[in-house]
Amino acid sequence: MHFETKEDIDSPIAEIFAAITDFETFERSALRRGVEVNRKGNAAEGLETLAWDVGFQFRGSPRQMALTVARSQPPNALDLAAKGNGMEGAMSVELLALSPRRTRMIVRFDLAPKSLAARLLVQSLKLARNKIDRRFRLRVAEFARMTEERLAQGSQPA
Repeated sequence: MHFETKEDIDSPIAEIFAAITDFETFERSALRRGVEVNRKGNAAEGLETLAWDVGFQFRGSPRQMALTVARSQPPNALDLAAKGNGMEGAMSVELLALSPRRTRMIVRFDLAPKSLAARLLVQSLKLARNKIDRRFRLRVAEFARMTEERLAQGSQPA
């Protein structure tokens, strides 16, 4: 399954890259939603050293996933890879500077089943593809809007 969307954000590319690599904020948000997150590695040693073991409930079953930073190309790209429960996933965030104060963020997500049980799960997700695609686009748009607002507030004189 493949999902893709893009959003234009009124902030410089370096600030947007800093926002998409603010993993502490993402970890806290996941913990608030009941996701177990265990980080491996240290961002000070480079983003490619970061990995997470993640546990969560999905459709009534416990799921485990290993998430790693596959590629980091500041300030233009970040790729994450996920493996677990017979599935492999990849998320790519590409940033393009449209102007010094405007950035286009392109987010791609691919999900590939590697077992029969995972194929059945993906097939059920395909039946709800329109709803999932709409939620994916809304989440990316919400992240872009919140990031834009947070960065605009931070640049206001005190």
